[in-house]
Amino acid sequence: MSFSCISEAEDLEKTGFSYTLSLINGKYKMVILYCLMEFEVVRFNEMRKYIKTISYKTLSTMLKELEADKLVHREEYPQIPPKVEYSLTERGKSLIPILDTMCEWGNTNRMT
Repeated sequence: MSFSCISEAEDLEKTGFSYTLSLINGKYKMVILYCLMEFEVVRFNEMRKYIKTISYKTLSTMLKELEADKLVHREEYPQIPPKVEYSLTERGKSLIPILDTMCEWGNTNRMT
């Protein structure tokens, strides 16, 4: 079964597909979302350990963008040393079926 969200006259950049890609596009955004899906609540340094190839600056930038797009929630605790935790919002959780499907596809089609 195939579903197309593009009519013949519609501009590809104005589709739901394009909008979704604009939110999760980037080398690490889907990895961050998947990490939060798996571990639910993650502190910054924990996430940095899970995603070994990401720099601190890139992780910080990606988390800020995901938070601005209301996919990730940032909880800051007023204590010393500072404690900040990240989790998926309800909007972010709505991407879980898409991420799961991508994972299943990758496991099925991966060349080993």
